[in-house]
Amino acid sequence: MTTLVRHETRGGVTTITLDSPHNRNALSVRLLGDLERALDGAIGDDGVRVIVLTGTGPVFCSGADLKEQAPAKDGLPHDAPVTASFPEIMSLIWGSPKPVICRLNGTARAGGLGLVAACDFAIAPDSATFAFSEVRLGVVPAMISVTVLRRLDPRAAAEYFLTGEVFDAARAAEIGLLTRAVPAEDLDATVAHYAGMLLRGGPESLAITKQLVRTVPGLSVDDGMREMARLSAQRFTSPEGQEGIRAFMEKRPASWVPQAEPEKTEPEKAEPGGDASS
Repeated sequence: MTTLVRHETRGGVTTITLDSPHNRNALSVRLLGDLERALDGAIGDDGVRVIVLTGTGPVFCSGADLKEQAPAKDGLPHDAPVTASFPEIMSLIWGSPKPVICRLNGTARAGGLGLVAACDFAIAPDSATFAFSEVRLGVVPAMISVTVLRRLDPRAAAEYFLTGEVFDAARAAEIGLLTRAVPAEDLDATVAHYAGMLLRGGPESLAITKQLVRTVPGLSVDDGMREMARLSAQRFTSPEGQEGIRAFMEKRPASWVPQAEPEKTEPEKAEPGGDASS
């Protein structure tokens, strides 16, 4: 059976691609299973430093596969909902110690926006559109609200959750759903720029800093200062911290920065009646 999710690793970056364009990369049972396996593999691979999540076709993800959610012929709901592993997948992305960049290849709807919000970075072409369309189907954006409401401005969340209205990429960036909205021709370069910057950070430091962004605002000032002073001292004396300081003083890349892969050159073709060395 053909997988609905492809993955490729190059230079410390694993790109995971939703590859089900026939149904606009809908979150079917099969796709969710394939996606969970790909994420587990990338997170567990020490050679992977950054994860990029993207899709094929004009739509990044259209949300739940409604054909699987429709009532069976007897009029009763299916026993196993399509979203059975969706919470685990969002938790995997949200809790990944490795930064995750969402490279939106196009439009996203409903459940697809849960994936977008779970990622640390989200870059989309400025032609993409978005909508929380659940209420128009008589359902609610329940599970995705766990990640989305941690990103969106509260007024904007109420506006788009309650109306189901379509909004553009510029507005998505304005309200916190996207990191950047860029011209389509700049999408790959922008994603590569962020991935390159992330590869320069220490793996342990990146994982810890991801948590700081989320937890420190919930601490009181006194507790925050006390806990962060302890963490700062710990990181300066850690092996990773010491290597980073030595690399800076010696004006060299730190040991965790991937070495550039040598460019492959095509062998010269011999001219008719001669050889390549002439």
